[in-house]
Amino acid sequence: MASDRSARLLGGLLLTAGIAHFAAPKPFDAIVPRALPGSPRTWTRVSGVAELAVGAAVLHPRSRRTGALAAAGLFAAVFPANVKMAYDWRHRPAPQRAAALARLPLQAPLIAWALRVSRN
Repeated sequence: MASDRSARLLGGLLLTAGIAHFAAPKPFDAIVPRALPGSPRTWTRVSGVAELAVGAAVLHPRSRRTGALAAAGLFAAVFPANVKMAYDWRHRPAPQRAAALARLPLQAPLIAWALRVSRN
């Protein structure tokens, strides 16, 4: 069924992102907004754990609805980090600036995708 495939893809995306937070944390540390208390590495780890937990929840049919709603919230919550990245990268070469700016509108379809998965 297409909805199961969509949920598996969403769960896989979240698990991959969660693993990346631990495998290569420095890029994530760099985009943690300075206004958050504590160290950036703590926030990188917390968000990595959140992505792993939410991804696992999306993959399990019994927790899929809750997991997908949590994914939508998580995608919204990381938006300030994407804004910080776009600002910090404003003087980088054009391809990097474009990649950072592209992340901003990408959050909306990710949120919509998670909400679709929550309804199926």
